Order: sequence, then structure tokens, then C-alpha cells
Amino acid sequence: MAKKIKTNPNAGEIRDGIHYHQHDVVIVGAGGAGMRAAIESAPQASTAVITKLYPTRSHTGAAQGGMAAALANVEEDNNEWHTYDTVKGGDYLVDQDAAEILTREAIDAVLDLENMGLPFNRTPEGKIDQRRFGGHTRDHGKAPVRRACYAADRTGHMILQTLYQNCVKHGVNFFNEFYALDLVMTEVDGVQRVSGVVAYDLSTGDIHVFQGKSVIFATGGFGKIFKTTSNAHTLTGDGVGIIWRKGLPLEDMEFYQFHPTGLAGLGILLTEGARGEGAILRNASGERFMERYAPTIKDLAPRDIVARSMVQEVLDGRGAGPNKDYVFLDCTHLGEDVLENKLPDITEFARTYLGVDPVTEPVPVYPTAHYAMGGIPTNNDAEVLADNDTVVPGLYAAGECACVSVHGANRLGTNSLLDINVFGKRAGNNAVTYAKTAEFIDLPANPAQGVIGMLDELRASDGTENVAAIRKDLQDTMDMNAQVFRTEETLTKATEVIAGLRERYKNVAVHDRGKRFNTDLLEAVELGFLLDLAEVLVACALNRKESRGGHMRDDYPDRDDATYLKHTMAYLAGDPHSSVATDHIRLDWKPVRLGTYEPKARKY
Repeated sequence: MAKKIKTNPNAGEIRDGIHYHQHDVVIVGAGGAGMRAAIESAPQASTAVITKLYPTRSHTGAAQGGMAAALANVEEDNNEWHTYDTVKGGDYLVDQDAAEILTREAIDAVLDLENMGLPFNRTPEGKIDQRRFGGHTRDHGKAPVRRACYAADRTGHMILQTLYQNCVKHGVNFFNEFYALDLVMTEVDGVQRVSGVVAYDLSTGDIHVFQGKSVIFATGGFGKIFKTTSNAHTLTGDGVGIIWRKGLPLEDMEFYQFHPTGLAGLGILLTEGARGEGAILRNASGERFMERYAPTIKDLAPRDIVARSMVQEVLDGRGAGPNKDYVFLDCTHLGEDVLENKLPDITEFARTYLGVDPVTEPVPVYPTAHYAMGGIPTNNDAEVLADNDTVVPGLYAAGECACVSVHGANRLGTNSLLDINVFGKRAGNNAVTYAKTAEFIDLPANPAQGVIGMLDELRASDGTENVAAIRKDLQDTMDMNAQVFRTEETLTKATEVIAGLRERYKNVAVHDRGKRFNTDLLEAVELGFLLDLAEVLVACALNRKESRGGHMRDDYPDRDDATYLKHTMAYLAGDPHSSVATDHIRLDWKPVRLGTYEPKARKY
């Protein structure tokens, strides 16, 4: 064995130019789910967190409105009502045992954060304050309820800061600006076992191999397959793409949520908390149009219903602006005190990006791609599944990259920050429990060979295709053909365009041939993941000939429980480099785990 050479604290042992590290638990991603997992594992085992961003820049920090929990601090509430809302809001595609875990453990999740030091807004009595949010009701849908615990409209930011401070306290080993590019698996007694992760150090261009007894993926979403999105530039689905390329399945990829209130033309998010405080959606004539679509809870209907209603207003000619292509979010009646103290961020966003002051004028808004309900299939213990039932030993996933499924076909607002804390905690606990009794699995010979080959090929390419141009064409076709409303015709068009883009990608050029901080190279890698995931999404959407939650088929406008009350499972099969989706995507189904709540029409 080569002599250990320590060039810096994160250098590891260098052999043949590759850096090797060994940790009991390896976590990929330092957003809310990854750091919540690390807080559980670090006190008990050596824990490494690999993150492409500095942890406090992770996208959890962009979440604004709140975190749901039936604390009943402001009005009567209980977790059974919360479960009902989660199942109904998810258009009954939610696995109900998972939803019960989510809502039952929600209270402890909030109190955990409070005890860690998170500065929640308070009631006059000093309790954690709560506000209304879309789809959250009392007494099984009879009226809105105040369930969202919040810290102004910076709740995600506060969660991220709080978790990071506690990770530092527990001595978590962070590897910042390391891009995870492959999952290493080794066959043991005929079973594929997790043995490590391969990552690229942005600052040096070096390759690092992290050997771990257990691995947790907490890599977030992939909203950058769309042009109009609330997601940051970094949300390219790397973790989900890695799992896909390893031949493991993805679940419910057709279900993508479009948040109703993105700044028109930009997609920058204005929290649903604004409507929770009483803001109203209006069309060009000033009509409160949600009274026609959801007469009981109006603007606080679930996001899929509100987003479709907004788009329908525009399609029917009631949109505002020169092109009649948006509607208004009217906050003017809330008053300056509420806007400046409870909603300061969105007030500033509107002023900065649109030159509109919400205190005195309505804000132009339109749906924006926001959240992936589908992703890496897991069970309730956050263990990744190789099929409908088989666990991949030592592999876990949590947060937006995972599909438990607690969100079904449409996630309720504030359930995402809840999800990352409940299932991030579960992933950390179960991963460290596994690591305590497991042995390190031997790494295969040359575990980084595939990653090195991919990077060398891209770096040396003399192709003529431009990464940014392909990405733009992908995002344009996804916005045009696979957004809020979909049909056989538009999805087929998207399939054809993506096939052409995959062919162009084979001839892509990377102009920066260096190693240090080569973001040009990594954007080319990220584009490959985006193309893969967009293709899977469209294939799954074509296959589901019904409308449910975030998946609205204009040519099949009704929900079809008899045929489609089941999860989509997509598998990589055949030649992964083929530009024809049907040559390498195999689709199957997985039963929904029903419970107390039988599917029925959603009325709000």
C-alpha cells in the first residue's frame, strides 16, 4: 500500500493520483435532508458530507413559507387531519402509511429544530406561531387551518443555518464543492452492495473515492430541465441521474409541481405564505377567480389546482399585461406592516426584479417549475429500492431526490421542509445503525475509471455543439410541451426533440481544458443528467393516460383510478446511449399503499 500523503485535511490517501477516504457514513448533499441525516449519524460514527455547494448555499435556503406540523398552537388541529390533507392533496397517490409517519413525527421535527436554536415567529404567549397554507384544513376539509410553523418568509434559510451550526458542533466532515459523479457498487454473494462514491474536487480537478459502509443520497431536485423554474442553476438532478445510470429504478417521474406564484417571466418564487396571510389572486379585470375553481378554500387550494386555474385564466383570455400572459397576486390590502415584517423577502423580490411595490400595487405572477414529487424509490426507513420490494443494502435517500411517497401526485406546501427533517432524520439513524454492524465492502479495481473516462472524453472533445445552447433548447421544449398542461402530441414532440438533443450532446464541446475550477466541464456533465431525467419524465408522462395532481393531460382530463391508481416505475434497459427512449426505458407499475382514506373526487 502506498504511503499516506496528507496535502490538506481533505486530501485522503493518494494512490495512483486518486484520493481515497474511508467513513462509516457517506452523505451526498448538504441541504436540509443531508445535514439532518448528518446530525443523527455524526455523534455515533465517522460521517462525511459531500456537497457541490457550500452547505449554507444549498437550495433548502430558498424555501420561504413554513414547515407543517399539527402543533395546534393557534387553533385546533391534529395529525390525522394533516394526514388526510396530505393524501387528498396528493390526489390519492400518496402511500398512506408513509404519510402517517410524516404527520405523526412532524411535531417532534419542529421541536427538534426549536431546541437546536431555530428562531421561529412567536405568538404573544411565546409559542411557535402558525399560519395558513394551501391545502391544509381542519376537520377533513371543512375550512383552512393554521398549521405552517414559520420564520417570516425565510424558513428554509433559517433551517439551513440551524442545521449547519449543529453539524459543525457534531464534527461533521464536510467536503465542499465536491461533485459526486458516481455510486460505487460491488457484488457480494450475488447481491449488489454499496461500497462508495466517486467525486470531483472543483478546486483542484482531482478525483476522490469515498469508501463507506452506508451511503445517503440527499441531492435535491432537477428543476433546471425547465426554463421557467424557481430552482437554482445547480439543481440538475445529479444524484437522481447517478441512481438512474446505475440501473436502479426511478418512481413517479411524471409528477412535477408547478408553484402558482412565480414572478411572471422570471420564475422567482413568491411564497404561498402570502396567500396564507390573505393575499388574493386576480385576473386582468380584478376578479378573484379562485372562487370559481375552489369555492370553499379559494386561493388556498392545493398548488396543482391553483396553477391550472391560473393557466386556464390566461388561455381563456383573462390574463393581464401587454401579452395577457400572467395574473396578479394582490397583497395591497394586507398593509405595510404585514408585508415588511411577515413577508419581507417576497416584498423585496417584487421591488427588485419587477419594479413593483406589493404594498401599493398587485404583483404579476405565473406558475413556475418548483418540485419533483418523483425520484429515487425508498421505503419508510429511507432505504433505496432496486424494484418494488428489494432493498439495496447500505443505500439510503431522503428529501426531494427521494420518493417515499409522501407527496403522491402533488405535494402540499410546507410538507417539503417537513419531509427533509422527518426522513432526513430517519435516513441518518438507519444508515448509522446499519454501519455499526456492517463491514466495509471492498472497492472494485479502478473504482473511478468510469468517471475519469467520462471527464477525459469531455475535456478532450473537439465537438461543435455548445452546452448552453443544448440546455436552452431542452428547457424551451420542456416549457412548451411538458409543463402544466400536456397531451400526446406535445409529449411526443418533446420526446423527439430530446432524442435530437441527445445526439447533439455526443458532439458537445468543452472549451476549458484545465483542471482547476473547470465549471465548463461540470456544466457539460450536468447537462447529461438533465437530458436523462427530462427523457424519463416525458416517457412516464406519455405512459400515464389520465390527469392526476401535477400531471394534467388535456387529452385525458379525468382521473382514472381503475387503471392508474399506482406508481410508475422506470428502469434503464438496453442501450443507454440510444437516442430513442423506447430502446432504453422500461416502464412498470407499483401498487399504492392505501389506508384509511379511499380515493374520491377532490373538492375544495
